[in-house]
Amino acid sequence: MHPKIYQVQLNVGSGCAYALLTCSGQETIPARTGISGKSQILFAIVFTTRYLDLLSSFISLYNTSMKVIYIGCAYATVYLIYMKFRATYDGNHDSFRVEFLVVPVGGLAVLINHDFSFLEILWTFSIYLESVAILPQLFMISKTGEAETITTHYLFCLGLYRALYLFNWIWRYYFEGFFDMIAIVAGVVQTVLYCDFFYLYVTKVLKGKKLSLPA
Repeated sequence: MHPKIYQVQLNVGSGCAYALLTCSGQETIPARTGISGKSQILFAIVFTTRYLDLLSSFISLYNTSMKVIYIGCAYATVYLIYMKFRATYDGNHDSFRVEFLVVPVGGLAVLINHDFSFLEILWTFSIYLESVAILPQLFMISKTGEAETITTHYLFCLGLYRALYLFNWIWRYYFEGFFDMIAIVAGVVQTVLYCDFFYLYVTKVLKGKKLSLPA
């Protein structure tokens, strides 16, 4: 199987932090917080399809533990949104048609991959899907016109985690000669999608203002 990059620390940290924030504060956070359950479902699918190799191979206890944490945090967040705290979930604004992402990404994974095997296609699918999984969340913010600070911090962690992948790929290319076009293109796409959000985060949230879109 093609070599994979498992940079889990930052993303697990951001995911667990978000889950903890949701657990501790969701009961007092109104629906206008703007958390997209559909984006969280997509991330759960991403981690599930990426780490199915848990059933067929063992690299190390650390590697296995981090993959399980990835998957566990993703599904715990989905449970919190749709079950435990569904009264605060704003489903009316979380209306992005995720099938418009999943179906094309699935087709692309079948057509463009490193190796035409079941696990490799699923891994490729997860890379492609992760690059656009944030779109329902960004679409939801565009519909509501604003987002609470707790949500913006979480989105910033997700975007930063992906942006750091770019530096990792540059490092690996220069020092290890490793180059993965699929992962790089997907990472660039996701980082570009975050650009407007990063700008608003730096110019508003970091200055103590609430993130709101221009009228």
